[in-house]
Amino acid sequence: MGAKKTTGWKATISVAMANYIEAGSIIAAASSLTLWQAYLNIDNMGVGLLSALSANAFGAAIGALIGGPLTDKFGRKFIFTYDLLLYMVGVLLIAVSFNFPMLLIGTIVTGIAVGAGVPVSWTYIAEESPKEKRAAHVGTAQLAWSIGPMVTFFLAVVLAPLGLLGSRLIFIHLLIVAGVTWYLRQGLDESKMWEEQQAQDKKDLALGKEKGNTFKELFTLKVNRQALLLLIGIYLFWNLTAGAMGYFMPYIYENVGGLSTGQANLLQAFLWMFTVIVTYFGFMKLADKISRRLLFGIGAGMGLVAWILLTFMPMTWPTLIAFVILWGSSAGIGAQAFYALWTSELFPTRYRASAQGTMYFIVRTGIAIYSFILPTLMMTLGFKVAGIVMITFLAIHLVIGVVLAPNTQGKTLKQIEDERYGDLNGNGNKKVSNFN
Repeated sequence: MGAKKTTGWKATISVAMANYIEAGSIIAAASSLTLWQAYLNIDNMGVGLLSALSANAFGAAIGALIGGPLTDKFGRKFIFTYDLLLYMVGVLLIAVSFNFPMLLIGTIVTGIAVGAGVPVSWTYIAEESPKEKRAAHVGTAQLAWSIGPMVTFFLAVVLAPLGLLGSRLIFIHLLIVAGVTWYLRQGLDESKMWEEQQAQDKKDLALGKEKGNTFKELFTLKVNRQALLLLIGIYLFWNLTAGAMGYFMPYIYENVGGLSTGQANLLQAFLWMFTVIVTYFGFMKLADKISRRLLFGIGAGMGLVAWILLTFMPMTWPTLIAFVILWGSSAGIGAQAFYALWTSELFPTRYRASAQGTMYFIVRTGIAIYSFILPTLMMTLGFKVAGIVMITFLAIHLVIGVVLAPNTQGKTLKQIEDERYGDLNGNGNKKVSNFN
């Protein structure tokens, strides 16, 4: 390809940009939905379809379910070679759309590409990171995830006078970022752990050993069920609040708080700025050094307090600023950062990405269903009831995360795998949990 070798932190950043692109796509779609609706005269059913099949919901869910197994079968580099090409087709279609079918197809293609790219990015970063800096490297993905919305919201504010043209330009910016990232990724080496696992599988096949049913094992082995409970528990319940916020928070600011669209977008941009700061100084700097259970608990607690304030206090500027600081900071050391880390640590190499794809599918499907219900919930029962539901979800995720936080700090992925599964390639297969 002519691209230079991409190694070290440069490799981590090029892979982590999948998260910038995903989060940026969600915000770009959410901030332009009203403009597209007016331009194309889209009815409520059409708006529902765009929301449900987007990178925020079912589109990404399908992509993850497809991308996870492909990553384990053909390699991490296989996805990096083709995924962003598909993504670029999707965002280009959206950027130049002049009718609803173009916009819908572009939205679906973008969603699928995003879903396929995120699990492999977390997997690759974890597999290629040094054990004493794994959280710092995985945290780069969370950093990119936070910078994406921050930049996109600021762009939405700056380009607002241009109307729909401004939204088209936001998608063009994502197209350019994807193109540069794709070029950088062509210099990546394949994951060494994946190559070693493939070599081992070939040896086993030559010796007549059965590989086993990967998907079945994911649910039949006790260690896997325990990991699924932790990971789906923290990520789904946190995401039912956070995912809904990604799409509906500007709507809440405007309709409940009485803010203008510009004020709502600016407030969200500052919220994500706090996430960026705390991701770097909190998660990336501390999660390899101090108790991860403590760090997760602090982040989850801050998020809970943020929603208690927003739900039960008048939505004045002091309340909104407190909410933005608390929630933005909590997300930096919150469920997504730890999910990205733990989901890469708690499954063996041969189905690490497949496990992530399956869980991502479950979580995003849950968000798709809840996003469909939430507007009706807020309209019929009021914001306070919706807020109490959000608080309940956050409390559940806090308890699950604090109780089941695994003890994986400072260990190589191979060490963790051996502790949890024993010799997967032999006959012993002693399954030892490394949960505290």
